[in-house]
Amino acid sequence: MKAPRLNRRLTLESPARVSDGAGGYTESWTPMGVLWAELTARTGRETLAAGAAVSAVPYAVVVRGAPVGHPERPVPEQRFRDGNRLFHVRSVAERDPEGRYLVCMADEEIAI
Repeated sequence: MKAPRLNRRLTLESPARVSDGAGGYTESWTPMGVLWAELTARTGRETLAAGAAVSAVPYAVVVRGAPVGHPERPVPEQRFRDGNRLFHVRSVAERDPEGRYLVCMADEEIAI
């Protein structure tokens, strides 16, 4: 298997719920660290979200492996940030039998 080209600097962010004082909460994002990654776009589609047209593009995001439970190992519901671009992590799996790399399936949604 060919080694990935980790040439994109992404910030891994985790959701954090903060009480709003009225029995509800607001969601904010906490940076967990910076990871170097290889991004590969898959086949995109157009969909509707809240009545607006949205372009949804799935990506395979390859990062270095980390043990389960380590703060630098992505998990579903986290996201990667690349400037203003956001990639929402849907799944994480080992890319190779030795666990040297992880492949994260992530979606980027852009209003059109």
